Amino acid sequence: MPRAFSISALPLAAVPLALLVSSCAVGPNFVKPSPNMPARWSATAERNGHEGGSRVSASEPQPLAWWSDFKDPQLTALVNESAAQNLDVRQAALRIEEAQAQAQVLFGGLWPSLAANASWARQRISTNTPNGVLFSGAFSGALRGDPALGALITNPYNQAQLGLGASWELDLFGATRRGIAAANARTQAAVDSAREVLLTMVSTVAQTYISLRGEQLSLSILQRSLATERGILELTQERYKAGLTSDLDVQNASAELDTTRAQLPLVRQAITLDINQLGELMDKPPEALRHELAESRPVPPVPPVPPVVPIGLPSQLLRRRPDIREAEAQLHAATEQIGIAISEYFPSVTLTAGGGFQAESFGSLIQAASHFASIGPQINLPIFEGGRIRATVHLRRLQAKEAAVIYARTVVTALTQVEDALAAYGADQARQVSLQAAVKASRSALSLARQRYQSGVASFIAVLDAERTEQRSELSLADASTAVSTDLVHLYQALGGGWEATARANPASGAAAGD
Repeated sequence: MPRAFSISALPLAAVPLALLVSSCAVGPNFVKPSPNMPARWSATAERNGHEGGSRVSASEPQPLAWWSDFKDPQLTALVNESAAQNLDVRQAALRIEEAQAQAQVLFGGLWPSLAANASWARQRISTNTPNGVLFSGAFSGALRGDPALGALITNPYNQAQLGLGASWELDLFGATRRGIAAANARTQAAVDSAREVLLTMVSTVAQTYISLRGEQLSLSILQRSLATERGILELTQERYKAGLTSDLDVQNASAELDTTRAQLPLVRQAITLDINQLGELMDKPPEALRHELAESRPVPPVPPVPPVVPIGLPSQLLRRRPDIREAEAQLHAATEQIGIAISEYFPSVTLTAGGGFQAESFGSLIQAASHFASIGPQINLPIFEGGRIRATVHLRRLQAKEAAVIYARTVVTALTQVEDALAAYGADQARQVSLQAAVKASRSALSLARQRYQSGVASFIAVLDAERTEQRSELSLADASTAVSTDLVHLYQALGGGWEATARANPASGAAAGD
């Protein structure tokens, strides 16, 4: 994709003469903001991670294609296909081209305009007007015996014309150059906006895919629970027939089975929603990915999350987060608009020239006597504007201040999102470790409760409680495993990386343009 137009990228010989002789551009020049960034992440964030689990490291930057670290080829394929097909990404790419076209339109203002014209008209001037007196006199003279005058001025008459016209508004005070710089900045903002859309899309694909695998894991847990509960129901029925227990145990076992069965439709619905959302992200109709994604697979990453997650330093967010880069570009554009407004205080100079041939007939059109020409400057100096220019300058300064505030807020938000993602990642890892121990213990408790009940030592209530605890623990562990993987996606998204690799692999997304 072509890069945005920029004056510095043009050959020196191609710059108009006025640009070389008039380097005065009024208004402030843009200076890159330097926000006060912490040298390192907070102590809480850097201590993130459970002993023996995944930890974070600021010694190296975040990987580009971070989804590859999830070791799931299907996830990688979905990300790549979405980057090429997603409608939001394609719309963002079109906005880049629109911004580039606008920059090219403004760039044309640096050059003179030249136009050719040709016309023919047959006209009659009313003789009841001051101009018509000449024609009236001509006719009177002709009637008095002056045929030369009558031949010279006739009414009606023909007029044919061929000509060229040129005009050139000199950019003496930099309004056009400021406009081009602002347009280039808006193009860069469009590029970074496309990168943000791409990053959001990639993260949404990963989160939805992880959610799908988590729902499928929950479904398999419920199906295993159903098998267990059917076995418990059969056990109570056998004991009831043998007179070893009451019908109450049978009804309780049956109710527990139906309660678990009632959860299945909700889980299947969630699976359908995830599959349809992934299809939507790839511009596919609902159910288009059902066959491809119906088979249950482990929650990525497989194997579990990497032992070390590189996150880089806080200062690296300034160039890595697309929303920060976009806010900086918008601040640049707003700063250039101040100079454009200030330039209205000063005179504008336009050089005009025109010439060609005029005659009453085409036969005499290109004769020397038919030649006409004009040349000269036109100067406009604002004298009274009713305060419009002053108000416009004030407005542009306020808009630049607002853009600076938006930039500062974007930086603070980025830092907060990373710290929050790190906190969630650490907390869910700790929860996952505890739930792994809880699942192991609950399985043993259920096995012991069934044995004791079968031997007549324990009541059926103990079996129900153990079975419920085991099911809750397994579902909670599945939720925690999904949460840890989702937290990792949130962390990578907060760090801002990933758009580079996807944009290079899919140039049509537009996010690879410019820098």
